[in-house]
Amino acid sequence: MTTDWTKGAAWIEGEIVPIAEAKIGVTDWGVTRSDITYDVVPARDGGFFRLDRYLDRFEASMASLRLDVGLTREETRKALHAMVARSGLRDAYVAMVASRGTPMIPGNRDPRTCANHFYAWCVPYIHVIAKDIADAGASLWIAKGVRRIPEDSVNPRAKNYHWGDLTQGLFEAKDNGFETVALLDHQGNVTEGPGFNVFAVKGGKVVTPDRGVLHGITRRTVLDICAEQGIETECRALPLNELLEADEAFLSTSGGGTVPVTRIDDRIMSNGAPGPVASTLRRTYWDWTRRPEHREEIDYKAA
Repeated sequence: MTTDWTKGAAWIEGEIVPIAEAKIGVTDWGVTRSDITYDVVPARDGGFFRLDRYLDRFEASMASLRLDVGLTREETRKALHAMVARSGLRDAYVAMVASRGTPMIPGNRDPRTCANHFYAWCVPYIHVIAKDIADAGASLWIAKGVRRIPEDSVNPRAKNYHWGDLTQGLFEAKDNGFETVALLDHQGNVTEGPGFNVFAVKGGKVVTPDRGVLHGITRRTVLDICAEQGIETECRALPLNELLEADEAFLSTSGGGTVPVTRIDDRIMSNGAPGPVASTLRRTYWDWTRRPEHREEIDYKAA
């Protein structure tokens, strides 16, 4: 029987399997306690985009959470390459995960006794905001009933699965007919949304929050593109009123690049169409994914 890899693949304990066959234990603290970190790197047209940037952040997240999965950086890189090559996917959403695991002494509550482990998986490329909606401009709800988990409780710079606040915000957004949601902190500043950073454009200047947010690789790419194009940027607190009064707004995500926003709550942005800065950055992001200096080609013949 021929194995169908079109839905994706996973790397588990050194073996590559169809994603439907990938499993971890039900008592793994990554499941029972969300004691886990991960990162997601896009593969586009047969090559990873800015893979070293994603590996840098993954390693920093593991260090922050005191996770050691026993793999070198190059071993992690090889696992990702081999897995995507085996899947045959040329456009893929590729996750690398480090979990606390289960205590080596059953019932022990000391996290230092857990057997940390690594796994990875890939599926066909995911657009966090559906591509047709992103092309036309997304609607963004500002959550009213929930605030972002404070950064002194859960470090947002270590990518994590603590999505209780984001999920509650998504219910609000969907119930009110909006595509997605952004959360405020307890001081009323904009933070981030489920899988994306937020940007405002005012007077040609691009502003993005710097506290209470994941420092996304696509966020970093947007800032790098702005620097190349001579667009002024600021990373600082972004009060909600400033976002609502902006000339333009957009999101950044590894699942779809830059996404113009045309409505925030009851405020119509840039006359209900993607603004010029957001549109330029959206096109340029996809151009950057094709630049050789940002790509790491996948050898599908080696699978």
